[in-house]
Amino acid sequence: MFFAITAFGEPGAEIVYPNPSFPIYESLINYTGATAVPLMLKEEDAFGFKAEDLLSLITDRTRLVILNSPANPTGGVVAPEELHRLAEGLEAHPQVTLLCDEIYSRILYGEHRHASLLAYPSLSERIILLDGWSKTYAMTGWRLGYSYWPEALVGKMARLAVNSYSCVNAAAQHAGLAALTGPQEDVERMRLAFDQRRKAIVEGLNRIEGVSCVEPGGAFYAFPNISGTGFTAKQLEEGLLEEAGVAAIAGTSFGANGEGFLRLSYANSLENIEIALERIANYLTERRPQAASAS
Repeated sequence: MFFAITAFGEPGAEIVYPNPSFPIYESLINYTGATAVPLMLKEEDAFGFKAEDLLSLITDRTRLVILNSPANPTGGVVAPEELHRLAEGLEAHPQVTLLCDEIYSRILYGEHRHASLLAYPSLSERIILLDGWSKTYAMTGWRLGYSYWPEALVGKMARLAVNSYSCVNAAAQHAGLAALTGPQEDVERMRLAFDQRRKAIVEGLNRIEGVSCVEPGGAFYAFPNISGTGFTAKQLEEGLLEEAGVAAIAGTSFGANGEGFLRLSYANSLENIEIALERIANYLTERRPQAASAS
């Protein structure tokens, strides 16, 4: 991600990125001096996007477009038909490279199926794809991932890699091989457990007055709308942590378009999720009059 964004970002260039999204996208774009152009993800679209909205943001200064599906922090999934329309529309913008962050590609629910722009041969030499072991195989601490690059960029990026981290340590490589070549039943077992937790947290959040939550289609995050509580996202994040003992992240930590939302991870036990939901409900019941008067 660092190599890709710094390779294309410079003063005068534009990089399109989803908002709200993983904070490093916007941070790195700003670091390079490029202009960060937000693609606003909307609750009414289940935090996916319409191809026409993204294509309308592309100018002759656009160098890179960042996509993340399934997404952090929203759990949103881009519909395959929108991805197809996007692929068709990108034919008119040959100067644009795509950075596709697909780290949650195997954590999907219901009728959602993963689709990738790498499936379009006409775009294959304009795509940088990022994936890894941390989500699918619960191997976050191993710091093991991989990327696919256009052939013309491989040598240049290898030079950066050699002078940055040299290589992945041998133990992590063996662990990665074991995960890929070993039994895959645990991956599906984990996905089903996440699905059960997903349903529980969404149902529970929708029972809380002032809170609503659309169903995430992938990843393991809920992104409830808390605008009806009278709190800003940051106020509720801090209050829940300090007074209710519930860790959540303000939607604004993922971009300005995240105001009015919180990110909750359901990568925890059902028992702890139920406890957290009860604490959130109790906190809001006790604090709502103060929040309303403050607003």
